[in-house]
Amino acid sequence: MKTEFQDLCMKITDQESYQEIARKLQETKSSRAAYIDRFIIPLKQELEAAGLIFRITGRPKSIHSIWNKIKSKEVIFEEIFDLFAVRVILDVPRRQEKQACWQVYSIVTDVYRPIPERLKDWVTTPKSNGYESLHTTVIGPDGRFVEVQIRTERMDEIAERGYAAHWKYKGVSDSPDVYENWLDNVRDLLDNHETDAIEFLNDFKTSLFNEEVYVYTPAGDMKILPKGATALDFAFMIHTDLGLRCTAIKINNRLVPMGYRLQNGDQVGVQTGKNQKPNESWLKLVVTGKARSKIRTALREERKEQSTIGKETLERKLQKLKVDLEVNADMLVKYFGFRSRLDLYSAITHDEVNLQELKKFKVDGQRLIPVVIEEAPAEEVQPEQPTVTTFRRATPPKLLINGEPADQYEYQLANCCNPVMGDDVFAFLSANAGMKIHRTTCPNATNLMANYGYRVMKAEWVQAGSSNFKVDLLVTGIDTGPGVIERLSQRISSTLGLNIRSFYIDGDEGFFEGKISLIVSNKDQIVQAIQALKTLDGVSSVTRVEST
Repeated sequence: MKTEFQDLCMKITDQESYQEIARKLQETKSSRAAYIDRFIIPLKQELEAAGLIFRITGRPKSIHSIWNKIKSKEVIFEEIFDLFAVRVILDVPRRQEKQACWQVYSIVTDVYRPIPERLKDWVTTPKSNGYESLHTTVIGPDGRFVEVQIRTERMDEIAERGYAAHWKYKGVSDSPDVYENWLDNVRDLLDNHETDAIEFLNDFKTSLFNEEVYVYTPAGDMKILPKGATALDFAFMIHTDLGLRCTAIKINNRLVPMGYRLQNGDQVGVQTGKNQKPNESWLKLVVTGKARSKIRTALREERKEQSTIGKETLERKLQKLKVDLEVNADMLVKYFGFRSRLDLYSAITHDEVNLQELKKFKVDGQRLIPVVIEEAPAEEVQPEQPTVTTFRRATPPKLLINGEPADQYEYQLANCCNPVMGDDVFAFLSANAGMKIHRTTCPNATNLMANYGYRVMKAEWVQAGSSNFKVDLLVTGIDTGPGVIERLSQRISSTLGLNIRSFYIDGDEGFFEGKISLIVSNKDQIVQAIQALKTLDGVSSVTRVEST
């Protein structure tokens, strides 16, 4: 489920990378199958000699997993060796499972050299979602890395079919029932009715983590959390009220920050205060879905209380103008660039809205009408009185926000991801910097959508226009001597006809890395530039970078 979920998300949010990896996997399918056969033959002989009943399967890694390796190791597809995993599945009685798995591990590491730091033992201590297996990585033929997974038929059926298969074996083992614990965490997320779809999916994804840490309460009870979880996550895991009232945390009897990342074997104690309340910064201190969900719920309740003050302030201002709040509230929400009345009232409470703007409105009975001062042509005289107009534009807009012309929001393109015409984008209403347009693949997108969903708006390009956008490309390759800069510049300027805004290149030990800023009109020109540069001799990779 996790693998399919991550692949589907990537297929939507980064379609180009997904399709490219899928194509290359298909092209190398036959060669990978042949390699797996070579890898399995000596293993099969040794396992049969040991008298074990087993079956061996090979499978490719998920596209999302491969993409993560490309990004984390900064390599190209062809340089990733462990594109597939070999699974050894044993048919043994329940009581002999642990012993048999370690016996197979011994045989595998006798046949192929293991990489010790890649050993993961989820047989002795199953994952919190019930997953059981031994994982190791070995060096196979031709020096290629291969991941080997060792498990029994029972472990494999539960891993592949999930919670339903667990009931077939319920009561067979004396081990604690971790499945109910995992489902309780998911149930906690569903119980938060105010969580929107994007927030829920992001929180749910964190419950499908790969690696875990094992920590202990002061009473000695072991708790399992995802790797990277913090001391504050632990407090929320024990009880929601414990997390919301947390004032300090002790690790092994030593005070630590609430954002301290837990390590295996830590003993965690939580101190609370009755007057303690969470704030926005707490969202940066936790990683688990339960903690994030409970903090957001508490913040929403706090915002509702604070918005009452803002609403009363606005009502007093409108009473002086002798107009009604209910009649004008939705128009003011739109005018000041918010998504809801609650957002507007809360911003007024925090002095984020200049209510002096109300003086610019014309009063028509109980209604306020926005007034826009039109600029007169040079040969005409400027009218002495402002003219009442609508927000209609003479020419079609280049961007729509929530289906309306973006110009009325005074938006800016976000520097963190440099969106251009044709990119999939969304709008985000920042607290102090107005409306920002981000790419859906922006490094900050997940955080913004999950933590500030109420500030996110739909955005879409609707007119090609002739605007110029800056885009940054990272080019790497083999330094073949003088002429690298000339070849790159020639291809960009002469062949593609694009302007270069800046060019930085550095070489070391036969390898070069260049950062090029180009001026383009749309996304199609970026694709053309990347494809054209990739065909140059000595160029290994060309990628679009989010920011300089």
